[in-house]
Amino acid sequence: MTVLRLTLGTALLAAALAVLHPVHADPITVEGITFSDELGNFRLVSVTGRGSAEDPFVVREEITGPNDPVLVIKGFSRDFGNRVGTQHTAAFAMRKIVVNKTAKTWQGFQVELREIENRPSTYEDGLSFGQGSQVADDYVKSSMPNSQRLDEPEDSLGFGGADIPPGGEATFDFVISDMSPIYRFYLIQRPQQPLS
Repeated sequence: MTVLRLTLGTALLAAALAVLHPVHADPITVEGITFSDELGNFRLVSVTGRGSAEDPFVVREEITGPNDPVLVIKGFSRDFGNRVGTQHTAAFAMRKIVVNKTAKTWQGFQVELREIENRPSTYEDGLSFGQGSQVADDYVKSSMPNSQRLDEPEDSLGFGGADIPPGGEATFDFVISDMSPIYRFYLIQRPQQPLS
């Protein structure tokens, strides 16, 4: 009986810890670029593609919350090159597929680039969604009907005009570019929920 209680207690403790500290997927490296969910609030499911406009990186995620997920991207460099034809030193195309694994309906979705996790990207850092490029502007699209670009005081794209219910998914296509690529940067993701 004591062994059974100990085993049951151990199983309950493990389950509680899994809820408090969700297990993250291993980072995924494709074409020398590493994608990671190490900061939590979502699960990185898969990454495929080459990063070109014809064969973009397709990043599939399940967003669990409760906070905004942050995709960590590593290995972006001059050696990677520009795969989409903008004027930037390095650039790639991305299709992000997000699955709403929360209990709330989203009314929009925003993505923001940052070189430093807790500070908005400035004009001087060179990191952007293909800023100043018609190629990048033409590439931006989504399963949501509306999109908006903000270049200052931060680099962000906002999408809206349709709901994403629990269990639903949405796709977002955009270009990420840098004039002076750094090894690690962050893609902040903000599901937009209705105000109560």
